[in-house]
Amino acid sequence: MLDIRWIREEPEALDRALSRRGQPPRADLVLALDRARRDLQTRLQELQSERNRLSREIGAAKAKKLDAGDLMTKVAALKDDTARLEAEERAKAAELDALLAVVPNVPDASVPDGKDETANVEVRRHGTPKKFAFAPKDHTALGTALGLMDFDAAARMSGARFVVLKGALARLERALGSFMLDLQTGEHGYSEHNVPHLVRDEAVFGTGQLPKFADDLFKTTLGNWLIPTAEVSLTNLVREQIVDDAVLPMRLTAYTPCYRSEAGAAGKDTTGMIRQHQFTKVELVSITRPEDSDAEHERMTRCAETVLERLELPYRTMLLSAGDMGFSSRKTYDIEVWLPGQDRYREISSCSNCGDFQARRMNARFRRGEQKPEFVHTLNGSGLAVGRTLVAVLENYQNADGSVTVPAALRPYMGGMEKIARA
Repeated sequence: MLDIRWIREEPEALDRALSRRGQPPRADLVLALDRARRDLQTRLQELQSERNRLSREIGAAKAKKLDAGDLMTKVAALKDDTARLEAEERAKAAELDALLAVVPNVPDASVPDGKDETANVEVRRHGTPKKFAFAPKDHTALGTALGLMDFDAAARMSGARFVVLKGALARLERALGSFMLDLQTGEHGYSEHNVPHLVRDEAVFGTGQLPKFADDLFKTTLGNWLIPTAEVSLTNLVREQIVDDAVLPMRLTAYTPCYRSEAGAAGKDTTGMIRQHQFTKVELVSITRPEDSDAEHERMTRCAETVLERLELPYRTMLLSAGDMGFSSRKTYDIEVWLPGQDRYREISSCSNCGDFQARRMNARFRRGEQKPEFVHTLNGSGLAVGRTLVAVLENYQNADGSVTVPAALRPYMGGMEKIARA
């Protein structure tokens, strides 16, 4: 959520930021609601002052044994006016909060202009796509031919966008998650967490999924939301907290299932494992001081890239344009892995600096010594999406006979297995 004081001071800057995101101006509407609410607050203060004055006069009249009936009638009328104005002020405040809740974050000055992914800028590229002596298959054909990837069985029990992994592929997914966790905790200083997968409204509001993206989430009959990413649970660890400056930066990670309805992805990647309702991911979250978040963003992105480098998978890193960024982000890098079966790069990680946008929604702050608390900055990224990494391993390490070589980095997690082949 944006700072209302900043909007009052620089309404043109808000509208410029929204224009960069391809959205209509909203500053006038925000300021009109803000003025109406503040006018009501001023009127309430005036009424309270008047009630206090009359109460003093009533007290003085009673002390002199004078009739205070008229004064008491006026106080009663003021009490009714106060109740009415308080209700109006609450309604206006709720209207303003509802508007601010759907205003996206302001893009950083370094973010390129553009309405969509066509304006994204390549920052760097690592590795060279392998040239195969045969026509490479996609992961769906490979996994199905191995007898270890079953979309039909998943569809019978759950519908579309689910998969059953068996045997060595199920173990490969587990191996990837363990490898990523060990790398991020052992070498990059992230602290592993086991977090809830069911959260309340306040948690998904805090990270920006609610209210605007409710259709992209799954909700239980008890009112809890299934997490779309462990970002929600990890970031909310500092919700309504004032953390000590000495503990920053906090670097947190978790390996969890993630659940997404993919309501906005109709017709996209309807087969295969690229876009599913349930998938696993190792999430990275950092909580920092404001002045440290830009450097932390670069560091987090490198932590995610390192996974692909250890697996010897070609990738490129893209700086997203203003129109392609997520709602809560002020700057995002997408890491895209090469998929021979699709003959193109596909996103496997998105690393975002949200500034104080999420912190304001969660009231997450820190204190420097005895100073007034400040909002923290929050960052999140995939380190990595495990299912998509499995896809990349299958397609990049496939052999002409349909078998898949196990990357060297994963063999200790696979019991020394060097190749996955059909039994």
